[in-house]
Amino acid sequence: MVFAHDTEQSLLAAVTLANTAEPPDTLQTVADLDAFYERFEFTGRRDRTRAELDEVRALRPVLRRLLTADRDTAADLVNTMLAEARALPQLVRHDRFDWHLHAVVSDAPLPTRISVEAAMAMIDVIRADELSRLGVCADDDCEAVVLDLSRNRSRRFCSTACGNRNAVAAYRARQAAGA
Repeated sequence: MVFAHDTEQSLLAAVTLANTAEPPDTLQTVADLDAFYERFEFTGRRDRTRAELDEVRALRPVLRRLLTADRDTAADLVNTMLAEARALPQLVRHDRFDWHLHAVVSDAPLPTRISVEAAMAMIDVIRADELSRLGVCADDDCEAVVLDLSRNRSRRFCSTACGNRNAVAAYRARQAAGA
């Protein structure tokens, strides 16, 4: 494990949320947000409104900028995000999770909690100087963010689909060169 479980989970959630803006947009309904909320095991307040969905959707470019920034810019963004939310880190234990960090109260709006959790996770990434684990998909036609948690830092594509598309293209190029 590269990072603590809650850091990895928050990074995966931030990357997934940022990537929902890539075509096709996969965060269009409150039901889509419900699925995201459940997939990443968020806890606390949920309004289940269109306004909440719109606020979460508005986080996507902010998270993308954070996840693809250089170290100094990422640190500035983290500090801004935490200050805007008036974050106060605290150790909490709930549900099936042992002690971990939360920096806003559980009844804070979901967009605030998502933003703060992403910022808190990025603190670990920045302090460990592990920003190379974040990047943009190597597929020429894709702009999705990639989180590489592999031991050998070999992940280049955001999804199996992008990886397979590039593998097939490389295979066809080799076949054409040999013919």
